[in-house]
Amino acid sequence: MTTPTVVLVHGGFGDAAAWIGVISELRSRGIPVIAPPNPLRGLASDAAYVTSVVSQIAGPVLLVGHSYGGALITVAGAAENVVGLVYIAAYVLHEGESLDDLDRRFPDSSLTSNLKKWTYPLVDGDSAVEVTIDEAAFPAVFAADVAEEVAGVLAAAQRPVATAAFTETASAAAWQLKPSWALVAGADRAINPEVQRFGAERAGSVVVELPDASHAVALSEPKQVADLIRDAVRATS
Repeated sequence: MTTPTVVLVHGGFGDAAAWIGVISELRSRGIPVIAPPNPLRGLASDAAYVTSVVSQIAGPVLLVGHSYGGALITVAGAAENVVGLVYIAAYVLHEGESLDDLDRRFPDSSLTSNLKKWTYPLVDGDSAVEVTIDEAAFPAVFAADVAEEVAGVLAAAQRPVATAAFTETASAAAWQLKPSWALVAGADRAINPEVQRFGAERAGSVVVELPDASHAVALSEPKQVADLIRDAVRATS
């Protein structure tokens, strides 16, 4: 059987460098992996971008999404060569559902009250809104189990997320047709762990929970994250 290529999709407020430890772990086990950039401009366009990446990979693909990246793999996972989905501290949406829809089912996380709004220009001359996490709050909200100096750098180097990412709805729910796995970060203050559990259970995912892990679990616990991905690779090879 062919080993699928693992495609790691990062979430909001960061970039693909968040996967550095996971990539190292997977490569040490002989698993092919890439971590493309996530544009963070809106669910529909970002999912279309991920789909375009997947469509240009020869052979089977295992999609892995962190945070908002989970919403993207839920849609992009409908691509024919995708054989499985892995959610890492992620949103697992249903078709027709948005991040805001899922969040509203549960108590707010600390993220909600610590977002800072910015504007950016559109090609038609209009402007749109994007958000970052308040820099002082970032370590506690996003990366409580990451070294303080590293969390500070992550806070300064945030990539803003367009607010469209929170309100646009998923056009597909690939977990209805593809097997899925999920890692729940039990101490996550960016996405309520209840949101993660609900989505994973609804999808019938194989669930692993790390009770003390923050939202930045891919950085703080790369071996644990890679172990779950390896299990998914083995199951889909």
